[in-house]
Amino acid sequence: MSSLVKIGLTALLVSSLSACQSAYYAAWEKVGVEKREILVDRVEDARESQEDAEEQFSSALEEFSALIQFDGGDLEEVYQSLNDEYEASQEAAEDVSKRIDKIESVAGALFEEWEAELDTYSNESLKRTSKRQLAETRVKYNKMVRAMRKVESSMQPVLRTLQDNVLFLKHNLNASAIGALQGELNDIERDVRDLLRDMKSAISQSNAFIADMNGG
Repeated sequence: MSSLVKIGLTALLVSSLSACQSAYYAAWEKVGVEKREILVDRVEDARESQEDAEEQFSSALEEFSALIQFDGGDLEEVYQSLNDEYEASQEAAEDVSKRIDKIESVAGALFEEWEAELDTYSNESLKRTSKRQLAETRVKYNKMVRAMRKVESSMQPVLRTLQDNVLFLKHNLNASAIGALQGELNDIERDVRDLLRDMKSAISQSNAFIADMNGG
């Protein structure tokens, strides 16, 4: 496939997605739901997703800590428990990313519409006030999304460490494998601690943004 054809197909896909999104928002507006409300709902969903991820990654850390203290029993069962925690953590991370993507989608549409509607004002004073509010909202929004994306990045070191240890256990189902993993505990504790700190910050930013969009 030539590069020109690829570019054309990509442009067509982007155009189709944009048209679908426009139709989606238009359908909601017909029943009285504005983009602003959809944005707030999606921020609330993302906040809940991060809270769920916070619990899940804490649970994974507990399971890993229990593994390091293994002193006999069914090692296959221990491996399976850690693998379950890893897979659940991976799903939680993917859900957080999807929620952020959805926020960015509606926010882009909202700000584009708001910007265009500024030109329809006949009252210059109201126009200046609305333009200032748009700028302030964008600043707060960008701050919130940066905090969310930082959470997204902070989840990756934990997932990589969990995956490495799950694979190592899978390939070495014996007591000596536990000893080989003991040195990993400090690293994963540090990474989870950093992640939880970033999550708390992002959740706080989400709460502030929601309050601001709801009028304080």
